[in-house]
Amino acid sequence: MSRIDGAARVGAPRGSSLVIIGNFDGVHRGHQAVLGAGAREARDRGLRPLVLTFHPHPVEVLRRSQRALLTTIDHKIELIRRVDSTLRVVVEPFTLELAALPAAEFVERILVEQLGAGVVIVGQNFRFGADRIGDLRLLSELGDRFGFRARAERLVGDQAGVFSSSRVRSALTEGALDCAERMLGRPHALSGLVVHGDERGRTLGTPTANLDQVREVLPPRGVYASFVDQLDAGPDGLSRAGAVANLGVRPTFGSGSSSVEVHLLDFKGDLYGARLRVHLLERLRDELQFAGPEQLRQQIQQDVARAARVVQARSRRETGSGRDAPPTG
Repeated sequence: MSRIDGAARVGAPRGSSLVIIGNFDGVHRGHQAVLGAGAREARDRGLRPLVLTFHPHPVEVLRRSQRALLTTIDHKIELIRRVDSTLRVVVEPFTLELAALPAAEFVERILVEQLGAGVVIVGQNFRFGADRIGDLRLLSELGDRFGFRARAERLVGDQAGVFSSSRVRSALTEGALDCAERMLGRPHALSGLVVHGDERGRTLGTPTANLDQVREVLPPRGVYASFVDQLDAGPDGLSRAGAVANLGVRPTFGSGSSSVEVHLLDFKGDLYGARLRVHLLERLRDELQFAGPEQLRQQIQQDVARAARVVQARSRRETGSGRDAPPTG
C-alpha cells in the first residue's frame, strides 16, 4: 500500500521507521534529493521508509482560504513514489486540533507511537507544534528523549538559490515556464474534470475539453503547447497526447469567466466526465481579442500548427536522450 491515510493506521514498532516529514508541494528537485537520500538511508539501516505529509495544506486550514497548489495530493503521492518506489506516503489530516498540538505531544504520539520513528529527516526550516515553536533543535532534543535521531537534509539548488516551492510558484505566476520546469524536473501540470462548455470551439472546427476543479497554480493567461494524459481510464486512456491549452477568459466572446480549455491534436472522441492532466510545455502567445470568429479561427489554426511542432520537437528530444518517458508527471 503506497498511501496510508493517517499515522494512526501505521502502528510501526518503535525505532523501525525512517520518517521524512514535509508538505512537498510540487515535489521539486530539492524535495526529490531529500526523498532519495532518505530512501537510500532507510535501505542501508534496514528501516521502513515513510513520508509524512499533510492534507489539506496547512495554509488552507490556518488561513481558512483555498490555496492554489503546485500538485494535488494524488499527484504528490505519485511523484514521491516515482523518486523511490519503496517510499510509503502517510497522509495526515491537517486540522486546527493538530496545529494546536504541543510539540512534544506531536513527536511522542505521531512520530514515536504511531510511526515508530528511528530516524527523522526534515527540511532546514521545519517547524512543528502549537504556535510553530518546534524547530530542528527541539526535535533533536525530543529525539534524545524518545530514542530517535533527527537531522535536516542539506538543501540543493542552483545559482539563483535553493529550490523551493515558493520559487517555483513565483516562476509560474511570472510566466517563466522553463525556469519552473528546471526546478521541478518536469513541466508544470494542471488537472481537472472535463465538463460541458459553450461548444464554441466545436463551431470553430477545434473542439475543446473544458476543465473544471483545477486546483493548481495557473501561469499567465495565454495559449500553451501541451501534453495531455487521462488519469482515470487505465492503459486505454489518453497518454502523452499533444494539445493546445488556452488559459483565460475568452475575450472575443466576452465571457468574462476564467477557463482552462484544451484542444487535443489528432484526437476525436468523447471525454466528458474524464479527468485530464495537462503538462504545459511552452507558452505560444498571449490571450488576444479578435474582431470576430473567422479571425479567431485563423489564429487557432496557427496555434495548432505551432503546438504540433513543439510537441514533436519535445518528443524527439526525449526519445533521443534515451529516456523511456518524458519528465512529465
